[in-house]
Amino acid sequence: MTGALWTGSEIAAATGGTLHGDDFEAFGVAFDSREIEVREAGGDLFIAMRGEEADGHDYLAKAFANGASGAVVERTTDALEGQSYVIVADSMAALEALGRAARARAGAATIIGVTGSAGKTGTKEALFHALDRAARGSVHRSVKSYNNHTGVPLSLARMPRDTRFGIFEMGMNHPRELAALTQFVRPHIAIVTTVAPAHQEFFASVEAIADAKAEIFEGLEDGGVAIVPFDNPHGARLTAAAAHHAASVVSFGTRDGADVQACEWVDVPEGGSLITAKLPGGELCFTISAPGDHWVANAMAVLAAVEAAGADLGAAGLALAELPGLAGRGARHVVPVGAGEALLIDESYNANPASMAATLAQLGREPATRRIAVLGAMKELGSESAAYHAAIADPLLAAAVDIAVLVGDEMTPLAKRLEDSCAIAHLPDGDAALAWLSDNLAAGDAVLIKGSNAVGLGKVVATLTRGS
Repeated sequence: MTGALWTGSEIAAATGGTLHGDDFEAFGVAFDSREIEVREAGGDLFIAMRGEEADGHDYLAKAFANGASGAVVERTTDALEGQSYVIVADSMAALEALGRAARARAGAATIIGVTGSAGKTGTKEALFHALDRAARGSVHRSVKSYNNHTGVPLSLARMPRDTRFGIFEMGMNHPRELAALTQFVRPHIAIVTTVAPAHQEFFASVEAIADAKAEIFEGLEDGGVAIVPFDNPHGARLTAAAAHHAASVVSFGTRDGADVQACEWVDVPEGGSLITAKLPGGELCFTISAPGDHWVANAMAVLAAVEAAGADLGAAGLALAELPGLAGRGARHVVPVGAGEALLIDESYNANPASMAATLAQLGREPATRRIAVLGAMKELGSESAAYHAAIADPLLAAAVDIAVLVGDEMTPLAKRLEDSCAIAHLPDGDAALAWLSDNLAAGDAVLIKGSNAVGLGKVVATLTRGS
């Protein structure tokens, strides 16, 4: 059997397309020509997609120059002369078909789906490391945050045929989006990390968000397991929804009554937490390298999934102790400042009220000369946006933040709440925040940088950490 991810003939069969040129082997799949790689075994498949701003057919020459071994196209171009390709009626439909075929051929794999208002990417990554520790090289997961209508089928299409565990992140910002994605993934285990105000602009209530998150359970395979957050106010609602689709529902959390519970945990000097967890099958004492109470809860979701998958809990505990920091989601950097150093906590990828409160609480535990919170606006909160932004004052003050650097117009209600309680700098954009930090950062500071991705605070982190 070929060691390739796909052959040209397999791609044609899966998509209903027609192979032109020689049969070929592809060892990866991409629809961005910049992601095409020449691997040791061979090149990638490039899928030419038509988007609102660009047409992948215009990048075929670049894809082949970068080492693509074949392409999926809707029409021929001069760039295809002498190349191997599969021609289809619709490239998006072909990507979806390739994802379905990958899911079908991985019949022996245990498939896990992850969603939630916060923590889904971190939980997905932690779960990958937990399973990969004992099944090295046979665990597949979504990369980055490829969790939407294109990212999910792409992640499926990239799944090797001999995968033992597949982990797929699924996101949504409208009702019924998850219902469609979970039918692609067809998980054996489905996790909802938490429910909180996120994308509130598109939902009538937080209860409606919970119902939309519960759509992930609709795709569960027979005998499937639903994993729900016990501590969340909407946990019971999720459990009720899951009961219609799951053979069993497992709760996780930190409170008495959770099926997988963190009974005790303490901070450890090098960062992270030492946790004693109770599971249906016994107890586990382990360390998780990522700091914060929210990561204690995430770890319980990971353990619940590992146990449901019949995998090695001991190996999972060891992996969580070595979990690397995730860019934009809690990665910690030591930045040289003068003759000393400052701590920078990178939470720049996303933000909603729940994740803001969780990361501010962790900032409050950091030993520092000054605690500085660089907070970008939270997007898609709808009519309650002003109230949600103003409410950040409570966890910010509880964390004993010395200086709040607020970025974006949406932060005006928070600036007003803080003007008599905390030193503030209210700035228009990420460039202004970078300039402020460049002028004011001092040795001994602990700096949290957090905001919705659209605010662009990731560029601030990249600049400050370059060469560190």
